Amino acid sequence: MIATLRKRSPGLVAALFFILIVACSREKSEKTEAAFYQDKPFWQEYHEASLIGKNAESNEVRRIFIDKEDNAWAATAGGIFKRNSGQSVWTKVISGENDGPAYSVAQDEMGTIWLGNWNGLYKFSNNNPEKVNGLKGPVSTLLAVKNTVYALGPKAFWINKGQGFREVKSNTAKSIRDVISDGNSGLWIATDVGLYHWTETKTQHYYQTDALISGYAKGLAFNTDQKLWVGGLGGVTVRNATSKEREIGVKNGIPSSYVTALRLSPDSSMWVGTQSGVVRFRPDSTKSLLFSRRWLLDDQVNDIAFDQQGNAWIATPKGVSIIRKREMTLASKSDFFYQELMKRHIRAPWIAGQAHLKIPGDTTSWEPEDDDNDGEYTGNYLAMESFRYAATKLPEAKLNAKKAFGFLKLLQEVTGTDGFFARTIIPADWKQMHDENRVFTAWEKADELVKEPRFKPVEVRWHLSKDGKWRWKGDTSSDEMCGHMFGYYFYYTLVADEAEKKIIAAHVGKIVDHLMRNNLNLVDVDGTHTRWSVWSPDQLNRDPEWLPDRNQNSMEILAFIKLAHFMTGEEKYQQEYLRLIEKEHYLDNMAQVTSQNPAWFIYFDVVLQAYLYPIFIQCEQDPERLKFYKAHLEEWFTHRKEDHNPLINFIYNYCLHQRSELKNSVDFLKDTPLDLVDWPIDHRKREDIRIVRTPVLEDEQVDVLQPPSIRLTVRWDKNPWTAAGGNPQVEREPVFWLLPYWMSRYLGMISK
Repeated sequence: MIATLRKRSPGLVAALFFILIVACSREKSEKTEAAFYQDKPFWQEYHEASLIGKNAESNEVRRIFIDKEDNAWAATAGGIFKRNSGQSVWTKVISGENDGPAYSVAQDEMGTIWLGNWNGLYKFSNNNPEKVNGLKGPVSTLLAVKNTVYALGPKAFWINKGQGFREVKSNTAKSIRDVISDGNSGLWIATDVGLYHWTETKTQHYYQTDALISGYAKGLAFNTDQKLWVGGLGGVTVRNATSKEREIGVKNGIPSSYVTALRLSPDSSMWVGTQSGVVRFRPDSTKSLLFSRRWLLDDQVNDIAFDQQGNAWIATPKGVSIIRKREMTLASKSDFFYQELMKRHIRAPWIAGQAHLKIPGDTTSWEPEDDDNDGEYTGNYLAMESFRYAATKLPEAKLNAKKAFGFLKLLQEVTGTDGFFARTIIPADWKQMHDENRVFTAWEKADELVKEPRFKPVEVRWHLSKDGKWRWKGDTSSDEMCGHMFGYYFYYTLVADEAEKKIIAAHVGKIVDHLMRNNLNLVDVDGTHTRWSVWSPDQLNRDPEWLPDRNQNSMEILAFIKLAHFMTGEEKYQQEYLRLIEKEHYLDNMAQVTSQNPAWFIYFDVVLQAYLYPIFIQCEQDPERLKFYKAHLEEWFTHRKEDHNPLINFIYNYCLHQRSELKNSVDFLKDTPLDLVDWPIDHRKREDIRIVRTPVLEDEQVDVLQPPSIRLTVRWDKNPWTAAGGNPQVEREPVFWLLPYWMSRYLGMISK
């Protein structure tokens, strides 16, 4: 058989040897990997942004405090504010001439609230702040423990044990940043010049590097083992009662060398606030980071407090960020995302796409907008509804899949051509769209051609339909074609009845006929091929400028033609398919996909390749070619496992009847945030990771794949390793989550 394969396609030989190795290793790994996940409740975190006032001072929060009745208190540069439990509005507590910068809040055993501000100490009772006589402001730090209230500031140190405040003579530094009880009658005090252990009879000072990472101490907290965590410049020092035990810094997952706050949460996790977000160290030794506007109003964390439900209140220079949690299952999360999809991400005639936010980050200001990849992503949506229908038999899913197919079919019909289809359509009366029609000057054309000799100056991208209802966008790309075919395959095999299958087959056949009439290129209404939709051997095999696309595009056209043959049964498609394999060596070209030259590797090609494997493996009847395709997928998958991409994982499992990478897929589905706004995220500001040029040589990427909760909002053609990006005027459609979820349900790998 090997000799036969070598005659037909030399690239097949290496692939078949590879499959033997992979099959053995896969058999070992699958003995230990769970193949089924029983859906069960988990805690889903989400962010509530709470702005205190309209000016910058009132939102510059220095301290946050939650009292015994779950009311929130904020000490800000613009004064003291209170937010009553169950409400969302903050009200100012001190007004008039005493209003001004505030620093601290505490509550004693009797329930009395104490407020430290610029001109002294205030006692809050009966909804009225009363100034305490004898204490000179500013009072920067307060602590109430047992029957004692401590008030500290740059001018003095006072104690009240129920008999009124008295000043204490102390030789501690005045640059006090945090104070906690030692559990007895003393205090631990963090200052700019080190750590103090104070009692009324003795004061000890620790500042040398054998005692602390550095002399600048900012935050204090005890962990569950009663070890003292001291945060400051350099990270965290973990101490016992007398000495340093260990250090925790950027090498251990803290994103900044400057730790600003420490608090132990009700679930025994230690929350470490920094200048680059907050990282949580859990009792089970796992950790997680929250940063960026998705989670925090500002990455600078000034203070942390917890309410009785375990929600975290985080003080930042731009307001209070509340990290709440709700119990969900994957099924209820699917319901949530589906509602969001239907609410803001389906536009007429049935396009699944992103929403434009007129006010950045504000989803109530949304409006629909066009996108170059509306066709591809509606193809994803079509596949999602197809799997949802196959798993549930819900009539709604079948109807929605039919509507999505209708839109994709309309993209061809609206052009009035023999098989060319548009990127997207918009209502004819829209005044704004991306890539408006324009004229290129001769200079601009020259410049673009020098940059890229394949450049095509498309001046008329938008065309009015013959019925006057729509404007359609031309210059359709190859990724649109891949996304369409992916959706068509699953709609055809999972949803369509016999009558619908004939319609799908005729539509796919019409597109592929157009390609075959035009030397395997997609030809626009101007009579020339579009910029990216080129699959002709004349370009791929004989034009050096198309060498970067040779392997990828060879794979694509083989899949398109194979799908047409599978659906229609017409021999002309099979003959063209074999011609490309035997005469033009397209299978050999495809064999090189997994060893693409790094200069030409771009991440969205990975997902385009993933779209095609179901077509190859489910539609191919020849045993030798089928072995090649399976071997190709096996090798390709070894390069993609580290992406922890559930869509890729479930496509692999669908094609080869495997149950691989389930844990990583479930972890992704759980950790994906509910917030779909494309918040800017910049990992380059972090010190706990490195910026690298892999897997995509051209891009800045992180050296460790980040969890979905702190990645850029997902679209599967985006590089998950990307270091920085985001646009808060975009809300992504949640199909990226719903598609792999419903694939897993159909495959029986995740239960309801």
